[in-house]
Amino acid sequence: MTINEIQDELIEDFAFYQDWMEKYEYIIQLGKEVPLINDEYKTDDYIIKGCQSKVWLFAELQEGRINFTADSDAIITKGLVSLMVKVLSGHTPDEIANADLYFIDQIGLTEHLSPTRANGLLSMVKQMKLYAIALKAKG
Repeated sequence: MTINEIQDELIEDFAFYQDWMEKYEYIIQLGKEVPLINDEYKTDDYIIKGCQSKVWLFAELQEGRINFTADSDAIITKGLVSLMVKVLSGHTPDEIANADLYFIDQIGLTEHLSPTRANGLLSMVKQMKLYAIALKAKG
């Protein structure tokens, strides 16, 4: 699936839930499905700066595609990073670096997250795109 197809699927998934408590429960559930980062990468080198909670993100280029693994010490934040991994993992560096992540606004995340969580989400997006640019240059 393309990044946009995954985003469209998530928009449909979120539309199914009536209120934000249900949507938060869904985000928490997604956090339980995130491909977990190996403990060896749970260091300051892999922490996303700008997140209030601790969020670790590791990116690996395999056969021209980037696979992300992640974890967080907070359940909502873990769900948010899981959303980002679900959308961007398995795509090429160019696809990730150039992705227009419209689903964030369309599912209402920007208006329903606290300012600190919204800032953390933007930091996740920025870090994932930076990994894509760096891995492309390296690869």
